[in-house]
Amino acid sequence: MDGYERLGQVFVELADTLVDDFDPVDFLQTLTDRSVELLGADAAGLTLADQRGTLRLVASTMEEARELEVFELQVREGPCLDCFDTGRQVVNVELSEAYQRWPTFTPVAVAAGFLATHALPLRLRTQVVGAMNLFTAEPGRLDDEHIAIGQAMADVATIGLLHERNLREQTTLSVQLQAALHSRVLIEQAKGVLAARAGIGVAEAFVRMRSYARRSGLSLTAVAAAVVDGSMDDRTIAAP
Repeated sequence: MDGYERLGQVFVELADTLVDDFDPVDFLQTLTDRSVELLGADAAGLTLADQRGTLRLVASTMEEARELEVFELQVREGPCLDCFDTGRQVVNVELSEAYQRWPTFTPVAVAAGFLATHALPLRLRTQVVGAMNLFTAEPGRLDDEHIAIGQAMADVATIGLLHERNLREQTTLSVQLQAALHSRVLIEQAKGVLAARAGIGVAEAFVRMRSYARRSGLSLTAVAAAVVDGSMDDRTIAAP
């Protein structure tokens, strides 16, 4: 399969939101996964705004990125926040040159093993609902083509997400996104519970919950709820 064919598959995947079992958290996780795959990044994290306009972590591709995103939101400093506040891309930032720009965030990002960062807005026209961070372990630039592809994926995902919500629920955007954020909190709890019970890392716990959800036809949120309340056999979910 060539690159163009794979790119076409990904855009179809991101546009396929009009299904009965649509799961916004799994959908946005797919966006981060495909962004890493196609753009040459090593990790990604995605944040959405809650009802008060405060960014919350919704998806990440590895534990280091998740922890860095949480730290960025806690200290209110970093590329994702700049991107969300302005609605503009923050791309090709070498972290070795960003200590003055983000004095608190930058040393933590470098300590996590990242040397360059990029942030793309999740937007529909002038409405910005979140931002996606991309991190690389080596210094280097994303070329214009990769930036355009990344922004196009983020735009398609945002349109699909908002369109699905408007059709399915007819509720306000803030309430819809809040539901996704609540789901993410439940999933984070389930990761810790399954990791402790199965004796595996939290990142691996998430991979196995997601795999089980896809095998069984359940939503990721439903599987997380079953892990937390103990209504499902952990050994079944945690099986590789």
